[in-house]
Amino acid sequence: MPLIPEEPQIHEKAQGPRATPASGRTAPTPRPVPGPRPAAPPRPGRPGPVRPTAPAQRAPRDTTTTKPGPPGPAAPAAPAAQAAPAANAATVAAPQIQLIPATPDGALDAAEEAVDLLLDSGRTPGDVLVLTTGEPHPWAAHELSFGDAAYWAQHDAGDDVFYADAGLAERAASRAVVVVAVNGGPEAAAARALGVAHTRAGALLIVCGDPQRINSVLGAGV
Repeated sequence: MPLIPEEPQIHEKAQGPRATPASGRTAPTPRPVPGPRPAAPPRPGRPGPVRPTAPAQRAPRDTTTTKPGPPGPAAPAAPAAQAAPAANAATVAAPQIQLIPATPDGALDAAEEAVDLLLDSGRTPGDVLVLTTGEPHPWAAHELSFGDAAYWAQHDAGDDVFYADAGLAERAASRAVVVVAVNGGPEAAAARALGVAHTRAGALLIVCGDPQRINSVLGAGV
């Protein structure tokens, strides 16, 4: 509780007769010592001061509050919420498979048409991987002429359609759509290309070739 300053008290000193009155003046009559004045009336809006009869003492401490002690050990941090586990690879849905009938000689042209349709439908070039089981695609043959490093650097950039031979399919990374042109080559090459393509395709696998041959390979465990 803040202390309110008290009204100053003025006590008149006792005045006795002067030892030597001033010339021409009469010595004043002694006046009695005045007693203590009554307490001044309280001012509006403020409580009247309490005149202590003893030295003022400090206001008692508020016993309802306790002085904080030394800090204790920090509470252990709450464990962070665990992120939802990623979907198990075994439970990820298999890609959709589309079969485009074509002869070995026309499989590459059918694959090119499929790529054009994919790009026209909104797929970005980096979403598409094209594998061949027979002769390599002309683009792949051209780029490989500049060296293996330059060829795979374009694959790693992932900003354009990438063409690869079935023998290099395992080195290719996964993409949303994989197109396989069964344009010849041994049966083992076709089986290998289809098997790798099935694992690399994220959403769609398009196979261009002889339906009977493709179905026999797909039914063998692809």
